[in-house]
Amino acid sequence: MRLNEELSIVESILFASGDPVEKSRLAQASGIEEETIEKIINMLNDRYEENESALMIIKLSDSYQLCVREKFIDYIRAAMETRKAAPLSPAAMEVLTIIAYNQPVTKGFVEHIRGTDSSSVVNSLVEKNLLEEAGRLDVPGRPIAYKTTAAFLRSFQLSSLDDLPAVPNGDSQVSFDELLIKENEADISDEAEGSKE
Repeated sequence: MRLNEELSIVESILFASGDPVEKSRLAQASGIEEETIEKIINMLNDRYEENESALMIIKLSDSYQLCVREKFIDYIRAAMETRKAAPLSPAAMEVLTIIAYNQPVTKGFVEHIRGTDSSSVVNSLVEKNLLEEAGRLDVPGRPIAYKTTAAFLRSFQLSSLDDLPAVPNGDSQVSFDELLIKENEADISDEAEGSKE
């Protein structure tokens, strides 16, 4: 098979799919070895870049998706008369963060961390396709576990969960007691300055 034909085959599969396609599925459908798929993706992206194309291929974990560059999104929305997606609420961002860093987890786990009922928030995130079911835990009641989706990665411009920022460790966080000590030191310093005047 010639290189141009391989490029066209991979491009056509990604175009027709619309959704992310796993590397192994791309290889199987195209008859091209998995090791070559990544090279072909890079060549297609180089071609798009050279031609200043609106298209690009993004990597989402072990999958690839053909999509439009971000700078053209407003034009697409205008053409399709779709409204800009409403930003996520602080509660939704909190739930997404908990699940992204600890997945797969149950609603009960999220509620334990947040200290409040989170069912409606989790259900809303599932409807927005940012979360999906990841099976049931083998414990009494067999609760559903949740994990993030490819749409989550795409929305936050991440290639994989490894790209999530590191969670600060206890050493880099200021404790409540340290804040009180600093506040008291500031008050003492202010009093000392006042007495000098």
